[in-house]
Amino acid sequence: LGAPDDVAPILERPRDPSFGDWATNLAMTLAKPLGRKPRELAEEIIAALDRPSVGIVAADIAGPGFINIRLDSGFQARGLLQILAAPERWGRHDIGHGRKVCVEFVSANPTGPLHVGHGRQAALGDAISTLLEWTGWDVDREFYYNDAGAQIANLARSTQARVRELAGQPLEIPEGGYHGAYIAEIAERYVQQHPDDREGNDLEALRLFAVAALRHEQDLDLQAFGVKFDTYYLESSLYADGRVEQTVEALKASGHTYEEEGALFLRTTTFGDDKDRVMKKSAAKGGDYTYFVPDVAYHVTKWERGYTRAINVQGADHHSTTTRVRAGLQALGLGIPQGYPDYVLHQMVTVMRGGEEVKISKRAGSYVTVRDLIDEVGRDAVRYFYLMRKGDSQLIFDVDLARSQSEENPVYYIQMAHARMCGIFRVGEIDAATVSAEGVELGVLAEPAEQELVKQLLDFPAIVKGAADNLEPHRVAGWLLETARAAHTWYHKHHVLGEPEAITRARLVLARASQLGIAAGLRILGLSAPERM
Repeated sequence: LGAPDDVAPILERPRDPSFGDWATNLAMTLAKPLGRKPRELAEEIIAALDRPSVGIVAADIAGPGFINIRLDSGFQARGLLQILAAPERWGRHDIGHGRKVCVEFVSANPTGPLHVGHGRQAALGDAISTLLEWTGWDVDREFYYNDAGAQIANLARSTQARVRELAGQPLEIPEGGYHGAYIAEIAERYVQQHPDDREGNDLEALRLFAVAALRHEQDLDLQAFGVKFDTYYLESSLYADGRVEQTVEALKASGHTYEEEGALFLRTTTFGDDKDRVMKKSAAKGGDYTYFVPDVAYHVTKWERGYTRAINVQGADHHSTTTRVRAGLQALGLGIPQGYPDYVLHQMVTVMRGGEEVKISKRAGSYVTVRDLIDEVGRDAVRYFYLMRKGDSQLIFDVDLARSQSEENPVYYIQMAHARMCGIFRVGEIDAATVSAEGVELGVLAEPAEQELVKQLLDFPAIVKGAADNLEPHRVAGWLLETARAAHTWYHKHHVLGEPEAITRARLVLARASQLGIAAGLRILGLSAPERM
């Protein structure tokens, strides 16, 4: 047709299945560069299609130039062979070619139990990591401990206040301190293990003890959530190793810094920021480094550790951090790519029960913890609810819905679909692993409900790739829900066992492919695939 080389045809599933199996607007996108009418181009494209080789039985023009394509049901169903032949490879890609990527997430200050916002971050980071593994990347999950700075000092003084309360002194939590019952628990353990400091005079010992206790607390939260990290990196080590000072000196040497009113500034406007940022406060304001300076030093270590790609999953309140950290890395002139690191920012979580917002935890006081949610509704429900919406959208976590065993509860509905597929083999006393498509006439899978389920399953590899490319696990969550819906519809409309042999054998292949496909999607999101419910 003389089309330009950079044309990338887009094929999509029509929203209405009656339009066919695939639709494309290719003729419309070619109309302008070729100076032709879209419908004329559509006719030429359809005429040139090699229909037999790809199983096309019909291709029609709709509207201003859309092309709707319908495939032979048997040809389409043969895609199920790939699932049964290598289920462990189904949906996997090798886009990353074994390259290293660091996914940093949660990275909570060790000042209290993990709250529901950290939980959303944990679910997102873990699912993104798994998606990258499925697409060929060598992934390291990293937790960056902010164990330095003003918040840690407040933690130490809050614990000190609780220790002194135990010694009979009035309780005086410092301004900006922590009031949760967990601080009192830490103070009690401190006194038990440090009987020589019942007055809490050794503030450094209190700091170390409280940080260690809360690191352990957060580890237990993460274990309950089923999240494991490969690396824990301490912010304090950046100061102890001199990395922060080295980074500051390197930035000064780069020529991108200047002093004004006793403060040290970085010219971040050179790299797209709306104003230059303070790196080090003036002596009158304490002379401390601002928080983005150790962040720059930390990301230099990522680059030096061989992570040519780095992804940070953080709350939306870190939005301004992205520009500053990237500007600092660019200013250093180390050859780090301009968009390094990638950021996935998520919105906050609102927990609802009985139509009212839940705000307070028994232990944490001012917020709801991840452990509270897991105890209420279970790990699978918490993970799925966190992942069913795009990260940058507000999330309302409905505890009542998450606890319900009904079709309205998406995670229950999806897991039930998997259990139903397993039940077919259990009732038929068939070992699902022995089901083979060899010699099976898949063309009999011609019922609309069967074709819809086949199409859903065959879309899984593209869903995985798209979710990994865009760092959007909610795409897999959505695919699971749609596939479960198709599986339930098929299950209710058509029998597998007790039908003529050709139909039973073909439907057993479809049941096995559905079982494997749904289990794969659940595995990516870190959910279980129960065989009975």
